[in-house]
Order: sequence, then C-alpha cells, then structure tokens
Amino acid sequence: KPRGYVCGAFGKWHLGGHGFFPQQQGFDYYFEGNMGGGYPDTKDAGKGEWDITSAAEKFIRTNKSKPFFAYVAYHSVHIPLNVRHDLIQKYKALPPGQIHTNYIYAAMIDSMDTCVGRLIDTLHSLKLDKHTIVIFFSDNGGLTVHEGQHTPATSNAPFREGKGYLHEGGIREPFICVWPGVIKPGSICDTSVCSVDFFPTFKQIANVPGDIDPNVDGVNILPLLKQTGPIQRDALYWHYPHYANQGGKPGGAIRVGDFKLIENFEDGSVELYNLKTDISEQINLTEKMPQKAFELEAKLDLWRRTTGAQMMEPNPNYHSDSVIHTTGNLSE
Repeated sequence: KPRGYVCGAFGKWHLGGHGFFPQQQGFDYYFEGNMGGGYPDTKDAGKGEWDITSAAEKFIRTNKSKPFFAYVAYHSVHIPLNVRHDLIQKYKALPPGQIHTNYIYAAMIDSMDTCVGRLIDTLHSLKLDKHTIVIFFSDNGGLTVHEGQHTPATSNAPFREGKGYLHEGGIREPFICVWPGVIKPGSICDTSVCSVDFFPTFKQIANVPGDIDPNVDGVNILPLLKQTGPIQRDALYWHYPHYANQGGKPGGAIRVGDFKLIENFEDGSVELYNLKTDISEQINLTEKMPQKAFELEAKLDLWRRTTGAQMMEPNPNYHSDSVIHTTGNLSE
C-alpha cells in the first residue's frame, strides 16, 4: 500500500474474528461470497465462485489504471461439495477414472477453472495481462478421508495421506505462475517453495524499499521465477500442534534437501524419508540413518524454540472414556 497499490480480498478468509478481518489487515475491499451451505441438486448449490469472480472482475476494472493486488480465495473445491446441477450431470455421464471417481468434485473443478479463466480474460480485455503476475495456489492437499457427504473427495497419489497430515499428500499443493515477458512459458522449477515466500517476493516485485526483516519466515523466490539463480534457504519447516478432524495428530516437520523428517508430538517418535527416492514416504530411514534423523530433529527443535512456536499443553478436563459423536457433516 505505501507504493500506491489498492488491495482487494475476495472469498475465503478464516484468519480470525474481530480485529483480524481483511479490512483491518490492510485490504481496501473485501467480498466474502457464499461459502456454500446447500448440497448438490438443491437450489442453492454452489460455493459462490461466480459472485466472487464478478466482484473481483469489478475490482480489476475499477482499478485498471492503478497498481492493484487481488487476493481471490475460492471456497471451491472445499467441502461441502456442491456445484451447479448441469455440471454435475456433465461429469456424472462420463465414465469414472482409475483414481479419481468423484463426479461432483470434478464438476467443482470445472466451475472454478471457468472462473479463473474469466479473471484471465478480464486482464486480456483490459490489456493488463502483459504487466500482471498471476499465481494459482492451493492451501493444502486434497481431502482423502470421510468428512461429510460425497467424500473422500480425491486422491493425492503418489503422495501419502491428504489434508490434515504432515505427509506429502497434506502439504504439497499446485503452484502455477504466469508473468508474460518474465517467466518462461511452460518452464518447470523443482525447487520447493512455501506460501510464506509470497510476502518477500511481492515486496521485491513491487519495488518496496527497505530490507526484509530477517525474522520473516519466507524468502524472495524471484530468482527462481526468472531462472536467474537459486534461493538461499537451508530448510523448510511445518508446525501443527493440533488434532486434525481428518485424523492427523500433532506434529512438526522439516525438509532439508531431499530429506524430510516428521516428529510426532504425542510419543516423540520420528519418521525420516528420502523424498528423491521415496516420494510416497513408505520407507522410514530412522534406524538406517540415525545421525541424519538426529540432526534434522535437533534443527527442527531449535527452530521451534527460536521462533517461540506454541506447543501443546495437557488438558486437565480430558478423560480417556470421553467420546464425542459428530454427524460427519463438518464444513472444515
């Protein structure tokens, strides 16, 4: 914003209540849209992607003569799974694939893809595409367990597990970037990056003066996008001291090069994988490579203590015979 950018957020937020809404975090405009309460074949089927797209298009047209930042977070393809009836019928009529068989999920992808296309077309029609960077990104792996109607929704094969887990199926997401004249079309980068890298990267792209605070988690990945050189980072970290409603348990993870270690907070056990040779994380190398496991676990522990990461605390009200029953119709 100090560089004159107008900022708009559209769709999912989920980053806190009072004091943390988009307008209180620097955005000039916010449009949430319908999160999708209805189920397939009902009159309110859908996840609000069409209204979110329309709001984002209006924002782009209104600010076409200014530098702008549009954060468009579709509720699709999140559960509950719902989308327009005609798209459901389109994919229901097709034969299922060998791995992906959920025709409602396929219809939701179709709908979201169309909406992304509308945004791209808007940039083209306004002749903004040549100097606009577009990033398509997801926030977690696909849902692979039962959690409401018409789930499990997808498969992350060959990656293990899915949303709510620290295995690759839970933390690997698509990342597609288009920047005419800067990023070579069709190029592929094998270097692992993370969403925390967006902030320092956007700061560099927008020519915001001043150095990045050394305590900022991410790094500037512009050299990777431009293919001018590597980035300087020794490790990637994950911290999740929670019980996920998909079944995942509290833990943390670290990746250094091809090696990844997962620490399970309940019992202190660790898992060590070589992702170059074992992308499905089936062979735990802890016993075969104890020194490597020790090094990564120590590095992960140091990172947690350095950043002041919150850890679990005992629940004095917990009783082992307590049971919580849900209907399975959870929205998260």
